[in-house]
Amino acid sequence: MRVVDFIKDNQQKARAAQIQLIDKFEPRFRNWSGTVNKKLAEAIAIRPYLHFFDSHTVEQDAWFKQCPQLVTVYQQLQENLGEETFVGEWFTVDQNCIDQFADATGDSQWIHTDPERAQKESPFKSTIAHGFLTLALIPMLTDSVGKAQNSFSQAKMAVNYGLNRVRFPGPIKEGKRIRARTRVINLVPMKRGLEVVREVTVEVENSIRPACVADTVLRLYF
Repeated sequence: MRVVDFIKDNQQKARAAQIQLIDKFEPRFRNWSGTVNKKLAEAIAIRPYLHFFDSHTVEQDAWFKQCPQLVTVYQQLQENLGEETFVGEWFTVDQNCIDQFADATGDSQWIHTDPERAQKESPFKSTIAHGFLTLALIPMLTDSVGKAQNSFSQAKMAVNYGLNRVRFPGPIKEGKRIRARTRVINLVPMKRGLEVVREVTVEVENSIRPACVADTVLRLYF
């Protein structure tokens, strides 16, 4: 047998052996990998809950006994996680509101502050509200500042911790009415507090597209 043929023959045998080995162990590895991924996902999903109610942590037990309001708020929000739980009152965004925001921020672009030019040159044929004005109105639209009515009235303090995601799908023309719809999408227990992530959708009356969709992050302290 020539050397070249000998090498080719050995290569073919090696490939055949490799295929047999893969066929033998691949199903086991696939099952094992799926099991590990499933267990990992389950562990990640329940970890915040276990961390919050870990009865073996003396420090946590002591704190919960001192602050039952924290546990109550967590349980109430957990029951409705992912569901729409708030629809606010309508609010009219008039030119005065837009102008005040322009004065406060220095953003006086004509599409917001010049009704005559906007009617002639803007594709919206009207002035429109600033996107950041919409964001600034969220605390009022969601009643987060009205302690007597909001969902977190038991908390001593609610702090705006930031935003995870913000989009402005549609404009708010001057004179239009808007309102907020909210749902809690995530809860993160903290020591002496609770982080609440809400998806806030700012609806424009008689419009298919919302003016804003934002994931807001609140931190509640008890």
